[in-house]
Amino acid sequence: MEESISNKIDLHKININSNPPTEEPSRQYYFMAKCRGWVKDFEEKNGRTPTACVTTFGCQMNARDSEKLLGILEAIGFSPTDSEQADFVIYNTCTVRDNANQRVYGRLGVLKRYKKANPRMKVALCGCMMQEATVIEKLKKSYSFIDLIFGTHNIYKFAELLCASFESEGMLIDIWKDTDKIVEDLPVERKYPYKSGINIMFGCNNFCSYCIVPYVRGRERSREPGEIIREIERLVAEGVVEVMLLGQNVNSYGKNLDEPITFAQLLRKVEQIEGLERIRFMTSHPKDLSEELIAVMKQSKKICRHLHLPLQSGSTRILQQMNRRYTREQYIELADRIRREIPDIAITTDIIVGFPGETAEDLEETIDMVRRVKYDNAFTFIYSKRTGTPAAAMENQVPPEQVREGFDRLLKVVQDTAREQAAKYQGRIMDALIEEIMEDRRSMEEMHSMEEKHSAENNVPMVTGRLSNNTIVHLPGDASMVGKIVPVSLDECHGFYYIGHCILDETGAK
Repeated sequence: MEESISNKIDLHKININSNPPTEEPSRQYYFMAKCRGWVKDFEEKNGRTPTACVTTFGCQMNARDSEKLLGILEAIGFSPTDSEQADFVIYNTCTVRDNANQRVYGRLGVLKRYKKANPRMKVALCGCMMQEATVIEKLKKSYSFIDLIFGTHNIYKFAELLCASFESEGMLIDIWKDTDKIVEDLPVERKYPYKSGINIMFGCNNFCSYCIVPYVRGRERSREPGEIIREIERLVAEGVVEVMLLGQNVNSYGKNLDEPITFAQLLRKVEQIEGLERIRFMTSHPKDLSEELIAVMKQSKKICRHLHLPLQSGSTRILQQMNRRYTREQYIELADRIRREIPDIAITTDIIVGFPGETAEDLEETIDMVRRVKYDNAFTFIYSKRTGTPAAAMENQVPPEQVREGFDRLLKVVQDTAREQAAKYQGRIMDALIEEIMEDRRSMEEMHSMEEKHSAENNVPMVTGRLSNNTIVHLPGDASMVGKIVPVSLDECHGFYYIGHCILDETGAK
């Protein structure tokens, strides 16, 4: 668990018979201590520790929020599990696309059966999907077995809400429309000991016409730079070598602070932290990616050579309809400038196909942009109508068959371009952060390649690493390498990943 105020507070010593503190986060530790009483009663009645399952839908910010939820549950006394037949199950939801909502509804149908078999089971929902009024009404009407519902703005109140849920019957709902509060210094249980996401800001002010995020995450709120630096320093002291700075648009960081600071200036401060070896960030909006940021990335030895720069469409007309606030020509100029200043950078992107009014000509412009910019990879999406956004009310919704045909054409160009970009590194030696042991994740193609390359070595253990440019490489190795950055020879390019081997120094060490 990350070092935080929880390491300095003994929950057993908190007087839960007194009134709760009014200041945060002390108030939440009071309620964690109260929740421990519920856990103790459970253990006495059942002869075991209660289990908790946290399931994440959506983006890296949701993943970070889930680490906080799990950290609080573990501090209370729950034992984590991946099984959704746990004593406490919480879904941290996403609502960027309608199919994300449908996935949650589908899983709730399964949970209903689990809870019928185990009435003591507690079910909670939080996250972006919960910020939609229509969703709440549907949950109240069709999923009345849910015990606790809260949104994105009051996630820090999880312990308090959990305590209230334990002490009450029926569904407890606590949804805030907006907030200006940022409360950190709560327990966090990281998924990886060697890397971590760091929230540097919350919310979004851009209001792209297809996007629900500003309505469910609220307006932009930046954390103080000193708080961010101290959090990263604590993480590095615990063995973290790579951080991912998270925000809906990191380029807007610092504008609303009492003492404004640019994102580039924050990066300079983060880079000075001793022991930190890699810095990543996302997401960058093209409209305000500054010359200062490009210069900082160019000069940095720690900022990874990867930039996620969402395009969404290659047509200026569609970009205007999307309210993206840049043109096709401006994006090309920006991408050219980035590649000119940082030649070894990998640029990835997001693209939407089938936005209302999109024509065959518009799609051709998007396909041409993929070839022009030479993206190292792209996340391609079929437009999903989101109730509550301006685009949902637009006329000229594109027929599904036309969208699917265009999507397939775009996807082929994206894949072909990504393979060409990846192949450029064949035979090079590059540093990779070893992230995990390869087990069941390897594909049949990977297994076949490994068997050919290492035919003299049966059952060669393999590990997976990530290059600075975000490319994946698989190589022989063991658990002792996980969390370390090692030089790797990129021997075989397999389209989107490499098979390689670790380079030994003169002493034979990795």
